Amino acid sequence: MTVALMWEARAAEGRGPELLKWAREQDLVPSPLRRETFAAPGDRVLVITWWDAPYEAELPELPEPGGDLARRPVHRWRFESVDVV
Repeated sequence: MTVALMWEARAAEGRGPELLKWAREQDLVPSPLRRETFAAPGDRVLVITWWDAPYEAELPELPEPGGDLARRPVHRWRFESVDVV
């Protein structure tokens, strides 16, 4: 089964590039099958990781950014693959 973890944070005003750099520097051990990082207006950063694991598996996730880097708590979602095309 493939599980996707989504991590989304909004940087403090004007600190989007710093949050993006921080997110890219976070190591996950073990490493996911795949990892993509996105940026969006409003200083938002999204990281999606894919894992070959059951939905309930304990998997490493990106932490909350330290200090005052984020404007609000991180949002997290977990999804499982349902169709293979």
